[in-house]
Amino acid sequence: MSVQERKQRERAERERLIVATARELAEQQGWDAVTTRRLAERIEYSQPVLYSHFRGKREIIGAVALEGATEMAAALRAATSAVDDPRNRVTALARAYLDFAERNPAVYDAMFQLDGGLAFAQEDTPEPLKDAFAALLETLGEVAGDGVDPGVFTETFWAALHGLATLTRAGRLPPGDAERRVELLVGRLARCQALRGVTRSDS
Repeated sequence: MSVQERKQRERAERERLIVATARELAEQQGWDAVTTRRLAERIEYSQPVLYSHFRGKREIIGAVALEGATEMAAALRAATSAVDDPRNRVTALARAYLDFAERNPAVYDAMFQLDGGLAFAQEDTPEPLKDAFAALLETLGEVAGDGVDPGVFTETFWAALHGLATLTRAGRLPPGDAERRVELLVGRLARCQALRGVTRSDS
């Protein structure tokens, strides 16, 4: 291994350590506890070294968000890959999404609540964010129905899941009814698809 390759590997390892430490601290104490000074102390590097990787907390949040998007996409695909029935696949998707949000609150906030300097729904949107949306679209697009834009349908269903995740976590919704909400959301969607099929067959 050349000196340059070794330096690049060491730099990548430091960057992973910074992101992992920020994520751990945020999950334990919230994002307000994540400062460059505390991160530098925890990873035992100077603040100038930290700033050589990230210009500040905003970029660290963005890095955590991209890591989370990759993990979410994998979780959604793992939950739906072995399910054949479209309705059951949507149910599995919804449960996996809400489970990810519940298990990784700080990461979820980095992805969708905080300013990480990332562009959404644009040409320059980072690939991990595009792939996370694609993981939703793969399941939801097939049940959008005739005449409905699959992307817009996916955005709308995603917005409903995001609302359930954030409102439940904030204590605005009783947690005991979480499963009923998923069944209602998916059931209404399935019912709409059935009615749409009946309308087409009667016409």
